[in-house]
Amino acid sequence: MMKKLSITCLFFILGCKDAVKENVKSEAFSIEDVVAQNNNGTEEARKWLERSITDYFKADISEQDKMMRDITTKKYYEFKTDATNVNLNVDGSLTLKEFKEKWENDYDTNFAGINTGFLISAQDWINVEVRKCEVQTALLNVYTFKVILADDGFKAKYLRNIKVIKEGDQFLIDGIIESN
Repeated sequence: MMKKLSITCLFFILGCKDAVKENVKSEAFSIEDVVAQNNNGTEEARKWLERSITDYFKADISEQDKMMRDITTKKYYEFKTDATNVNLNVDGSLTLKEFKEKWENDYDTNFAGINTGFLISAQDWINVEVRKCEVQTALLNVYTFKVILADDGFKAKYLRNIKVIKEGDQFLIDGIIESN
């Protein structure tokens, strides 16, 4: 009896192993496909990011919140808005502890730019320009760029690592690590 049960279990395990292997094969990507997709999307994403940043800083201040919504994922917009308003006396403002607890599973809260604006830490600027925008990683419609923004009027430079994703036919910012 024990021998029959062992043989039955062995056939069951082997059968499952083949089914799992078949599923993995059908969803696998060839290296050539991944490289081609990354190369095609990277330059397009870089140009989009540079243009979006430039347009954001040239826009009228009354339009910037709408522009931020348009160029970020909904989740990142909410995250950055919460980060900007930590401990401020405004509706929906969170304490630092509440902010970290709310977002710790989605974003690195240590690089959120607490109480700072979007893309740069300054409240005022004269002429923010993209000085550098180079891809760091690119994989399956997710791109990370090393970006240097500069405002010569205030003699300021801002180093940012910006995550851009492609959703459908549009690019969106889904994370910014603010290094300074």
